[in-house]
Amino acid sequence: MKRLIAAVILLMLIGTFLLAYKGQSTEEHTGFTTHRVISHAMGAVDGLAYTNAREAFMNNYKKGSRVFEVDLMFTSDGHLVARHEWTESFTEQMQQEQAVGKEQGGKPWSYKQFKNTPIYGSYTPVDWNDVLGLLEKYPDAYVVTDTKEQDPAQIKQLFAQLTRQTQEKNPELLSRIVPQIYDEEMLRTLRSIYPYTSIIYTLYATEDTDDQIIRFVQQNDITAVTLPENRVSGTLVESLRQAGAVCYVNTINDLKDAADYEQMGVRGFYTDVLMEKELQKRSWLYALRP
Repeated sequence: MKRLIAAVILLMLIGTFLLAYKGQSTEEHTGFTTHRVISHAMGAVDGLAYTNAREAFMNNYKKGSRVFEVDLMFTSDGHLVARHEWTESFTEQMQQEQAVGKEQGGKPWSYKQFKNTPIYGSYTPVDWNDVLGLLEKYPDAYVVTDTKEQDPAQIKQLFAQLTRQTQEKNPELLSRIVPQIYDEEMLRTLRSIYPYTSIIYTLYATEDTDDQIIRFVQQNDITAVTLPENRVSGTLVESLRQAGAVCYVNTINDLKDAADYEQMGVRGFYTDVLMEKELQKRSWLYALRP
């Protein structure tokens, strides 16, 4: 009898766990959305975030990550490289100020400077061709673009150059590149260049209402929406799911926070440190809390 009671309790716990995820496990996910983790700026390496370095990709790929967000900017001579920003403070954060000199200020570096200046003295900076090389070598990996250029003309130039370089290297890689857009104008620009199959709409730069966001997703076949923490609600997440988009939250590095958002129906997270297996193994414990 005790064994029967224990079995019933176990089944009840499993049922509660499944309900806590609001049926996510039964939904069909394809492409990059089969993964819950998006490694922010390639993910952390040796506890260091924002590097966008080759070693960061390798470190997190080995740990099970398959979707990598990459920050993209132009060098002073027009090369597309993986860099979060050119400011003096960021250069100091990456411990590169002595290599480039104080006279550089916050101006964009040349391509030669960028490629020849290790991050934190030891990590390898990458340009867009290097990123494409990683996609070729690891055919189950995806890249999410985070374009740091703000001017519409520069955004158009960036995606035109990104697309051209990819087509020249291997057109098949385009199916594993996921552009991240910030507004309707950027979407029009992007689609005038190439019909990317997957698109993420990220909300940190928009003041649109929830209704406007839902309508935009419905009308434009948006694959996923990235929410800052202050915009996450179960109602919005469910409305976006019904509109055809899954939701990710950025940037989450705490497993308990991840489990809380999953109970709201969130699909996954931009993160520096969390891993797919870690989420699968442990976050359900928090989901079962009363």
